[in-house]
Amino acid sequence: MGSRTLPLNTICFVVFLAWLLVWVLLPTKIYKQTWTPKLNSNLNSTYFGEKGTNLLLFSFPIMLIAVLGCVYLHLQKKRRLNPNRWQAKFRSVSLRLGYIGNTCWAFLFFPVTRASSILPLVRLTSESSIKYHIWLGHLSNLLFVAHTVGFIIYWAMTDQMIELLEWSKTYLSNLAGMIATVIAVVMWVTSMPRFRRKMFEVFFYTHHLYIIFIIFYVLHVGSAYFCMILPGIFLFVVDRYLRFLQSRKRARLLSARLLPCDVVELNFSKSAELYYNPTSMLFINVPSISRLQWHPFTVTSNCNMEQDKLSIVCKSEGSWTQRLYQEISSSIDRLEVSIEGPYGPNSADFLRHETLVMVCGGSGISPFISIIREIIFQSTKPDYQAPNVHLICAFKNFSDLSMLDLLLPISGTPAEISKLQLQIEVYVTREIEQPKTDTQKLLQSLWFKANPLDSPISTALGPKTWLWLGAIIASSFVMFLLLLGIITRYYIYPIERNGTEVYHYSYKCLWDMFLVCACIFIASSAVFLWCKKENDHREEKQIQNVEVPTPTTSPGSWLYSADRELESLPNQSLVEATKVHFGERPNLKKILFGLKGSDVGVLVCGPKKMRYEVAKICASGLADNLHFESISFNW
Repeated sequence: MGSRTLPLNTICFVVFLAWLLVWVLLPTKIYKQTWTPKLNSNLNSTYFGEKGTNLLLFSFPIMLIAVLGCVYLHLQKKRRLNPNRWQAKFRSVSLRLGYIGNTCWAFLFFPVTRASSILPLVRLTSESSIKYHIWLGHLSNLLFVAHTVGFIIYWAMTDQMIELLEWSKTYLSNLAGMIATVIAVVMWVTSMPRFRRKMFEVFFYTHHLYIIFIIFYVLHVGSAYFCMILPGIFLFVVDRYLRFLQSRKRARLLSARLLPCDVVELNFSKSAELYYNPTSMLFINVPSISRLQWHPFTVTSNCNMEQDKLSIVCKSEGSWTQRLYQEISSSIDRLEVSIEGPYGPNSADFLRHETLVMVCGGSGISPFISIIREIIFQSTKPDYQAPNVHLICAFKNFSDLSMLDLLLPISGTPAEISKLQLQIEVYVTREIEQPKTDTQKLLQSLWFKANPLDSPISTALGPKTWLWLGAIIASSFVMFLLLLGIITRYYIYPIERNGTEVYHYSYKCLWDMFLVCACIFIASSAVFLWCKKENDHREEKQIQNVEVPTPTTSPGSWLYSADRELESLPNQSLVEATKVHFGERPNLKKILFGLKGSDVGVLVCGPKKMRYEVAKICASGLADNLHFESISFNW
């Protein structure tokens, strides 16, 4: 409380307690036999008679409190209208922190819009720019918390704490802002790296509170500021709804390969019109494990070499992937899977280099599998000059070398692989010699039964995805503007026209959010149903032509059964190109500086320490021919 109003509050509080005490003692013997005779002899007079005692004990305290209350309210109003200069500056700083946080939100949703038509314009993908979403999220939450705490302090200094609970009809809602801040803090805390990696499920579910956060955030900032950040949210909602529509279909899972290093390769049927570039990502959901969780995995197949199949690699590292590996290895005859994607780069720029070096650690080899398969396909073209490819792998155990089996698709490889200039250097860091063959688990291949309810993987909008997406964005936004104008002119304006009534400030915000969602749902659903009608016939024909055997297993690996597999020319080429080093780590500086050629592309995917080391070598300036590019899916 302020220094001038604190004595008044104290006096009023003491007088009020004394007044209550008199009422409590009124029916007691102490009041009637002890207090009353003494008070009557001293207080009753010829002026007031017998009323003197009661006027003093029962009427005067409340009248005094009423007068002091008037003085208190006068001082409070004066302080509210005329805060100190430094208090006004403190409020101004707190307000501007909120403005800056709102600016961060204008860019927050662009990196998480997976099927974005904006990110490719700056040569980015959602996966490569997710770090910007994280940075903006941390910054905006820091600013919003500082903004909220600043206003709480200001209201406390100016005796306006009641403002904390205000939900104004004519202006923004402070209470909605407080609710939004509490939700933001919960999302912020659970998204911290240590929390997210140890308790991913908690992070995953709490992060979906962003829907409630946006509602209260818009109710707090109002319609005008909502329109400032609308583009990012609008495009994200379009993308999110299309992903929802795509995920309603079950994907046709053809087969799986179980590797000795607890890695499983899933092979799906896909539409022949579906095109994607190497290093793309696919999000999958397995209802038998979790109906709500979606996990991203690298696409290892090549859409040119395998026109009717799509493959991903899943390593058993977390609880979800471990359950997936266990379920598939239990000899099930089918598995229900929903998908979103694939999402990836808009071009394959890595093919332009004269020499291509790919450095990976552990499961970081996954995106390089799709690159090598693309180079193998390009090698089949008569006039194509394939780059010299150096694959440098660091594995913990010898069993991890089975990942190299995935370099060749299960459907077979053209013999032109022998023309590929490929060198594979493998470093096994935790073992000093090759274990005996009979102690190793063998690679297993499983085939799944067909289900008429499953369908090949295809995009939500068919082959002309970008054109249809542009039509959805344009039509839904125009529809939003038309409906917003109609409602404002013919519903809200007549209420406010005479100035006697005010349309509720929060209702305007709710109208804006409702119209955005409704227009997106209408436009997206219409285009999706139109495209689905065209795709159904092709998908039905493709499913009927797919005949797969009943579930079975077939062990095999060119690592462990080299005598049998060397009859295959592609496998023989890979074996001859592979050199294994035990008990050591790759000397990356020596390897990279020893590369010849004027144009060497260096790709790295693996632990953060490895990525930083390669980046430091390429940026040292000691070799002008190295061009660095990081491929990271760890966020």
